[in-house]
Amino acid sequence: MNKLQVLTKIADCGVVAVVRADSKEEAIHISEACVKGGILGIEVTFTISDAEDVIKELAAHYAGNPEVVLGAGTVLDAATARIAILAGAQFIVSPSFDEQTARLCNLYQIPYMPGCMTITEMKNALEHGVDIIKLFPGNAFGPDFVKSVKAPLPQVNIMPTGGVSLENVDQWIKNGCVAVGVGGNLVAPAKTGDYEKITEYASQYIKKVKEAREGL
Repeated sequence: MNKLQVLTKIADCGVVAVVRADSKEEAIHISEACVKGGILGIEVTFTISDAEDVIKELAAHYAGNPEVVLGAGTVLDAATARIAILAGAQFIVSPSFDEQTARLCNLYQIPYMPGCMTITEMKNALEHGVDIIKLFPGNAFGPDFVKSVKAPLPQVNIMPTGGVSLENVDQWIKNGCVAVGVGGNLVAPAKTGDYEKITEYASQYIKKVKEAREGL
């Protein structure tokens, strides 16, 4: 799957599940529950032990489903990004911008989504070929911040992560976000093994994003 296809699928779905877990098995169950609920962008964070093995297993599992795109999150350097790409990651997400990671992802035509907080950081990321900016942490700003950013930078594609909930996801979309990243609010039921609840939440996020877009 080429870079444009991956970016298009993330934008079309509108939601990326940020998967944090205490074990490889839990991460896989969370990912499967999210996909079942309609979230087709899965970000496996490298805070999970053996994260690359999680990506490998999910890549094999969804090899026959081209609608699902698998990514790696909490990638702090180019070495980790390369490990993730070799494991099957189709996009790379970082909490902050890293030039060497951007260069590596550009070389292999893998979408890179670094966390940025300021206009200066976003401008720097765009100059290094970044296609989607991860507004992080989103709860430090709120949906109205997106409109302020897009006044001087109308070309920027923003995906907030942190602070996105079922109560405000529509506002993020209406204010111009290309997609949203959802973690804690979505995957919390995994702590009690209630993966069906995660599937339910996932379908609600997808529904709200769709409704928000229809209202634009």
